[in-house]
Amino acid sequence: MTVVVTAIFYPKPGKKQELVAALAKAIPAVHAQDAGCRLYAIHDAADGTITMIEKWDSAELLQTHSKSAATAALNAAIAEVIAKPTLVTKMEPIPAGTAEQGLL
Repeated sequence: MTVVVTAIFYPKPGKKQELVAALAKAIPAVHAQDAGCRLYAIHDAADGTITMIEKWDSAELLQTHSKSAATAALNAAIAEVIAKPTLVTKMEPIPAGTAEQGLL
């Protein structure tokens, strides 16, 4: 079963654009190197945070991603620009409605 993840990043004051740049630079490596990645995309939230929305083919592949070189590089790149630890939430989809609109 697929796994959907949200990761909320809290930039230090004045460091939001640096955070976005670090995330944007790291994303291509995840897309290319981490098996099972269906979605790995960043979004600007109105509250000043940056949210990554992810979709993985399985919990096992997500676990592998969490230990990958791409993830290690991403964590190193953002270490100095985040104010507190990233809030990560893992979810299993509950299909409802149409296949196109009711399932991420």
